[in-house]
Parts: sequence; C-alpha cells; structure tokens
Amino acid sequence: MEAATTAAPPHRPSTTPSRFRRLRDLIEGPELGFLMEAHSGLSAKLVEEAGFAGIWGSGLSMSAALGLRDNNEASWTQVLEQAEYMADASSLPILLDGDTGYGNFNNVRRLVRKLTERGIAGVCIEDKLFPKTNSFIGEAQPLADMEEFCGRIRAGKDAQPDDDFVLVARVEALISGHSMEEALRRAEAYHAAGADAILMHSKKRHAGEILAFMERWGGRCPVVIVPTMYYSTPTEVFRNAGVSTIIWANHLVRASITAMRETASRIHREQSLAGVEAEVVSVKDIFALTDNDELEAAGERYLPAASVPARPVGPAVRPVRGIVLAASHGAELGAYTADKPKCMVDLRGRPLLSHLLGVLGRAGVRDVAVVRGYCKQAIEPARLGVGELVMLDNDDHATTGEVASLLCAVERLHGESVIVYGDVLFRRYILDALLAVEADIVIAVDALRQRAPGGGSRHEPNPRDLVAADKAFSASYLDDQPARLVSMGERARETPSGEWIGLLRLSARGAEWVREEMASMQAEGIAATADLPALLSRLNERHPVAVHYITGHWLDVDTITDLADARNFS
Repeated sequence: MEAATTAAPPHRPSTTPSRFRRLRDLIEGPELGFLMEAHSGLSAKLVEEAGFAGIWGSGLSMSAALGLRDNNEASWTQVLEQAEYMADASSLPILLDGDTGYGNFNNVRRLVRKLTERGIAGVCIEDKLFPKTNSFIGEAQPLADMEEFCGRIRAGKDAQPDDDFVLVARVEALISGHSMEEALRRAEAYHAAGADAILMHSKKRHAGEILAFMERWGGRCPVVIVPTMYYSTPTEVFRNAGVSTIIWANHLVRASITAMRETASRIHREQSLAGVEAEVVSVKDIFALTDNDELEAAGERYLPAASVPARPVGPAVRPVRGIVLAASHGAELGAYTADKPKCMVDLRGRPLLSHLLGVLGRAGVRDVAVVRGYCKQAIEPARLGVGELVMLDNDDHATTGEVASLLCAVERLHGESVIVYGDVLFRRYILDALLAVEADIVIAVDALRQRAPGGGSRHEPNPRDLVAADKAFSASYLDDQPARLVSMGERARETPSGEWIGLLRLSARGAEWVREEMASMQAEGIAATADLPALLSRLNERHPVAVHYITGHWLDVDTITDLADARNFS
C-alpha cells in the first residue's frame, strides 16, 4: 500500500489591492491624500507606524543620508537600492523621486521596469536637465525641451508592466521663473503625453502660485504639491482648492539630523551616556522595529530543533501591555481641570498623558488601554500623538476608586502588563529597569521620596504610598536584587523605605494573581472604593511583591506647583 500523502493547501491569491493600485487610488481618489518622506528601510517603517497611506522616496533625503549632494551624485542604482530596502521594510506604496529620469527616454523606461520589479508603485520625474540641481538652489535653472520631456513620459508609460503604475510629471516652470502660462502649457502637454498626475512646484513663501494654477487647471488630472516653502498655509486651503496629494518631502531626514547632532554633541560634552539614554529610543525598540520576533519564530519553524537558539527572555522580544488609570478629576488644579481631567493638562503644547504614552511606547509598551472617567470626552486619541489606543470608561468614577477603574480593564489584564497612574511622569530608564526585574509583581519606589524634578520634596508624600521593604536602598551598583515589600500605607509610616510612584509591572502569572485578588475584593464588597495600595497590600499577603528602588527623576501632578514642575520636567 502506498503511503498516504497530505497535499499542500492551494495557494489563494491575495484580495488586498496591490501597492500600485493603492498609490493610484490615493492620487486619484476624492479625498486629499498624503505622502510622507522616507529615505531608508527604517524610516519607511516609521512612516507606516505613524499611519500614513503612502511614502515619498525623497531623492534629497536619500542623497543626504549617503553624505552626498542632491545633484545626481548618488547614482540611479544607489537610489534604486535604497527604494528596494524601503519596499521590503514597509507594505506601503512608494512614489519615488526619480529626478529627471536619470537621462533620456531610454533611461526612463529602464528605470520604470526596474522599479516595478521591486514593487515601487510610482515615479515622479521633473522637466529639467541631467544631471539635475536641487530646485531650491540658484535661480532660473534651465528646463528640458518640452517635447523631449513628453517623450520621456511616453517611454515610461509604454514600459510599465503594471497598468496601475503611477508616473507623475513634475513641472519646474514656476521654480525657474517662467510664467504661469508656461507652467500651464507644460502641464497640459505632459498630461496629454500620458502622465497620471502633475506635480506643480513652487518655492514662494506663500501658496499664491499654486492656488492660481489650481484655479486655471480646472481638474484636468490630479495635482500633487510639495509645500516645503509655503508650509504655513493651512491644509484645508489645499483641500478646498482641489489638490489631490500633498508630499511632506524631507522632514524625517531633517529631524534625524537635529536629533543626531544634539545627541553627539551632548555625549562629547558630558563624556557619558547617562544624560541622553532616557531621551532616545531603546535598543529593544530597534529590535521591535526590525521585527526580531519574526526571525526567532522562523528559526523555530525551519531550523532543526537542536539548532534553534534559546529565545531570549528579556524585554526585547516580549509583548507588554499597558493600562493607564486616568479617571481622576484633579480638583486641586482648579481652572486647569474645569473641562478636562488632569491627565490632559497642557505641558508645553502636549497633554500630560501624551508625554506618559510616549515614554511607554519608547520602552516597548505599545498595546495600551486608557481608563477614562471625569470629562472622558476630553481624552481624544488624535491629540495624544500615538497610534492605536484602547479607550475604556469608568462611568462611576465620582463614587469609586482605582481598583474599580482597573476592573474596567480586567479583560486586558493578561500576559505581562504595566499599570500606571495617568498623572505621573518619569524617565524612561525607570520603566526599562522595572521591565528587567525578575519578579511576578514589582513596584517602583523612590528611596529619596522626591516629588520635584530638581531636588528635595515639595511636600510630604501621601501616606497611602509609603512603602516599607525588607531591605533599604543601598546605592550599590552591585546590589541588583530587588527588595521585598513588607507593608504599605499607614503601616509603613514608622519605618518607610520610600514612596511608591504609581507604577507597577506584572508578569503573566502576576496579572493572573491581580485578577484573582480583585475578584475576591468584589466578592467581599470592597472593590468599588479600594485604591491600588490596598490591592497591593492584599496581594503581598499571598504572593511576593518586589520593590525596585529609584532615586528621583519622576513626579506626579496634584497641585499647581506640581504642574509648574511638570512643565520643566517634560
């Protein structure tokens, strides 16, 4: 008898539109679309993480990242290589800045073929001469012959293997000092030659040229703009004018230069990493962005069992959930919380909660739920500057306590979790260290009981947050074993070891213990009004609660004075 065989499941083609189709839909769609600049695989990942629907593969940015001028010093094959890395790193469609097409019609059609082979969804070519000079350098740059450039467009369109590939013709007439009539004449010629969209470029400090062009163009085909110079014009103006797509052309590479310059200077000046470590993303964030987990999982699938290295147990590869308790009013802040909870008070242009979520995200805590209460409608995800965020509501916040708020998130309390008050700020290294502690329940405790960012305590800690541990803080770098909680609150007043800062971490088993303890408190009828110190005290009677000591670099916002300190802290 022949051995039975199991047939592989049939391949099912994806129903997701191709990148080529998605770029075409973005540019031709009825809504204003946006393309964000990227210049590397990593920056492409960040563009996708931010929520953009497409990428602008900026020639200026790619050249700058290579340390080269934007004068075709980077060869077209080098640009192609960077675009391929970006396409591999992100699922988004890419519109590549193809400069002049790197030559005549023959170069353009070869470029289009190579781009489609690599999954690049479109290219933008400009009507200048090869080698090009960046549009913002000098005056009256010579333009290509209009008919010759139309030949480049026709060659590119004839060469594209995918009907949805997008070719955008960039008109440099206004940049080079020509009249609006010349810009319109060229735009119409390029449209007739087969261009899918026109990019009308301007280096004026206002959008007058662009708006005049839009009025006279009459929607003959989609128009793309790059408001690098006229950035102060409200986006709604472009939407009302009928612009198809806006390109944010170079801000990621510019932001990276700012950050790298400041970081390098500070490390050189201070001869230490201590000052900058809390201000930059963690190494584990890089591991997450480059999808280290996928490699580990693939190794387990494809390598012989004996060859698979042990998966690290550190925070670099483990998913961590976050729960932020942000239901409180903050009545002591007076008018500042008249129409919003204290987690939404402004700290230098951003809500307090936005700063807290940023620290959580940079430490790798991404799957976050916020429990709202007072003025819950004021906690708007759009104002917080983060991606996905789960909102849960404690509608009985006025008569209940913190455990009741945590119960609103009990369905999410599975696996490793971080729980934090919504009115707390702390440096990221504190959370990094907390995530590294080998314990099922660990709380962050300030051994110095500091509340102000610059030194001594502004006021006495709340007695409920006092902590007594089985050993005091030793300030020894060799003493990396956590202490064990003995008592909290009033029972710790006589011999306090420090102050709990409102931040704790749970392992998967610790999260299970918390769920069980809260269920017991519900059964006893005390959960509704209990606070987290009461919950931790009960847990400590049954399970070990570890104490991780810190020495300052945090604060909570209870008073007007705290708010002033928070604005300096942030």
